[in-house]
This record gives sequence, C-alpha cells and structure tokens, in this order.
Amino acid sequence: MTASPEGTSDGVPSAPTRARRLLVWGLVAIATLIAFISVAATWVDRQMLDNNAWENASRKVVEDSEVRAALATYLVNQLYTNVDVPAALAERLPADQKGLAAPLATALRQPLTRSTELLLARPRIQQLWINASTKTHEKLVNVLENKTGFGISTGEGVVTLDLHELVVQIGQDLGISQSALDKLPNKTGTVTLMSSDQLSAAQAGVRAVRIASVWLLVIVLGLYALAIYLAKGARREALRTVGWAFVVVGLAVLVLRRVAGNYVIDTLSSPGYTGSVHRLWLIGTEILGEIGIAAVLYGVLAVLAATLAGPSKPALWVRGAIAPVLDRRPGMVAVVLGSAYLLLVLWGPTHALRKWWGVLLFGALLAFGTILLRRQTHAELEVAEAHEAEMAVSQRARVAESAAGEPPANGVKTRADEIARLAALRESGALSEDEFARAKALVLT
Repeated sequence: MTASPEGTSDGVPSAPTRARRLLVWGLVAIATLIAFISVAATWVDRQMLDNNAWENASRKVVEDSEVRAALATYLVNQLYTNVDVPAALAERLPADQKGLAAPLATALRQPLTRSTELLLARPRIQQLWINASTKTHEKLVNVLENKTGFGISTGEGVVTLDLHELVVQIGQDLGISQSALDKLPNKTGTVTLMSSDQLSAAQAGVRAVRIASVWLLVIVLGLYALAIYLAKGARREALRTVGWAFVVVGLAVLVLRRVAGNYVIDTLSSPGYTGSVHRLWLIGTEILGEIGIAAVLYGVLAVLAATLAGPSKPALWVRGAIAPVLDRRPGMVAVVLGSAYLLLVLWGPTHALRKWWGVLLFGALLAFGTILLRRQTHAELEVAEAHEAEMAVSQRARVAESAAGEPPANGVKTRADEIARLAALRESGALSEDEFARAKALVLT
C-alpha cells in the first residue's frame, strides 16, 4: 500500500491532537482578524495614496451626471458669492435697460447651473477638473509623506483643491467681463482639504498605512500557511477552513462597504445631494469592493481545491477521470495549465494578478497544487489498476479451475497453498508471468 504524504508508515493518516487542532484554529482566527486591518490599509494605500488611482477616480467623478450636477451648483454659488453679478451684467446692458440687471441675474442663476452641467460634460472642462484634482492629490500625498520642495510643510500652510479656473470659465460663459473676473479673490472656488495643525497626525497615519499595507498581508498569508502546515493529518480540512475564512473576510468587506456608505449618505448629505454623495462613495470605495470580491474568489478557489482532494463521490469521479491524463501526459497538462494561466494574467481580473509578486505567487501555488493532485491521482490510479489486476487474475483462476474440474476450495488456504495454485495455473498457461507476479505480490501483502 502506498503511504500517504501526511500519514503514518502504513498509509493511514494520523489525526492531529486536540492541542494542535486548537492551535490551527487559533492561527486561522488571528490571521482572519488581521486580514480585516490589512484590507483597510491596502484600500487606503491603493485608493487614497496612489496618484494614478486618484486620477482615474477623478475622471469617473466628473463623468458621473449626478456628481456634475452637484459640482455645477457649487461652482455657480461660488461665482454669485464672489462676483456682483447684477453689476457685471449692467455693464453690458444699454443705459435704459440697466434696471433689468438684478432680476436678470436672478433669472439666469438656474439656467446657468444647467448650462454649467453641460459645460462640465465637455472633455476640455473635464480635463480642467481632473488636472486640478490630480495636482492637489499629488501635493497632498507629498506633504503627507513629508517630502520637501513642494512649498508646504507641517508647520505652515494648507492643502487645498483649487477650482478657481472652472469658476472663471463659468463667468466667461455667462458673459461677465474679464475685468470683473480678474477681481475675483484668489480663494474663489478653493476647497480646504487639510490645515497645518492636522498634517503631523496625518503623516504618522500615512507612514503606518504604507507599512501595514505590505507587511500585514505577508503576516496574514504566513499565518494561514503555518496553520495548514501544522495541521498534519488534516491539511485538506485546514485548507478548506482557510478558504472559508477568505470568503468571510470578502463578504464582510462588501457588507461593510454598503453599511458604511448608507451611514455616510445619511449623515453627510443633504436631501438634494444624496445621489451625488452616493456616487462619490461608490467611486471612492471602488477598490475596496474589488478587494472584497477578490477575497471571496480566492476563498472559493481554495474550498474547491480542498473539495477536489477529498473523499466525496464527485471528487473521486473527477480525480478518476483526470488521473490517466495527469499521470501519463504531464507535458500536455503543463502546457494547458500554463497557457490558461498566461491568459488569466493577461486578463488580470484582480489587483494581485496585475502585479509581479502576485503573478509569481499564484503561479507557484498553481504548480504546487498540480503536483500534489498528480501525486494523489497517481497513487489512486495504482490502487485501482492493482485491484483490476487482482479481479482479472481471480476471474481467470476460477475459469481455469472450473475447466480443470477442481472443486471449489473449502476452508482457509495458506499462502503456500495459494502460491502453489497460482504456479500451477502459470504452468498450464492460464496465467502469464506478469499476472502471476502481481497475484503473488498480492498474496504476500
């Protein structure tokens, strides 16, 4: 009998002790709790601190119709607050119609808001927004990472989002003279994101996020791997548990995203801005949702792998069907799996599969899992072939005995009797040398 990789010398797996089972479960539980912190740190690092991700989010924000409506309202309000619109219009009206400037300014406010929405739909204006947002984000990240040479430090200044150019563009479309627009205060359309007294704490937080986003993931994967390694005799069950842990983490992240989004919308948005705040939340947490979905996907794959290696009838049937190919055509298996994996990497459905370390990690896991599966199916194939050979020998022996007129044997035969009977069948030609050798080996086991 072939010994199990996790088993004792006779091939029977030895179950882990109660203390070891508790240790394995403890490691899985600790890793799962750390995984939640790791997900949060990874989201902040990838969504909030990565300039490319921020630029992509800014583009999606300005391309969203509900967000454009809210932004248009803000920009028009900024214009009316900082410019004497009736006076500016009066300059362009004939002397006998200057009295219409005030009601005209009021009447134009709503149409101007709608036209600003259309203006924000233009690619050139959208690029102004994207440039302003990306430039501000880059400056903010540089400050938070305490980089010098950007005109702002923790001791002075603020970080702002400058939409002044958009306000000027709207004023020009309204017909306000350039001289009036030149008098706009520099802070018109400026949104303060962070003041100097907040920077020191924020910098410490960013440093922590940078470290946590990398090392917490390493710790989580290491603890899961250690738990599987220590579960000798029950590693398949441990792998399945780890898979379900990934699924739980992913689903919890997706639920938390929805619940937190509802709270943000109810708390921070006024009734007129509910839709735009909701869209901003979805865009701002898009990567968080991707992480949650990826965790569920990885967990499901781990559970399926553990199930495939298990004793269920569907798993036995699948292994039996693929065993001959895995055992006798390893080259073809390597080419098919390698090609499929390359296509998966080109697709890049998850963030990890778009990074070199993720490509290497999942490639190594795929190769290792394939080797273990081939080893298992090879052992099962040997047992199945030996059983078939034994059945064939027994059948031919019964046929030969029946043809020779020998009565069925009663009682218990010794090994010597059985080997002598097999030798007689070989001499008579009923058994070939190979069949005799296999049958003799079965008698002696």
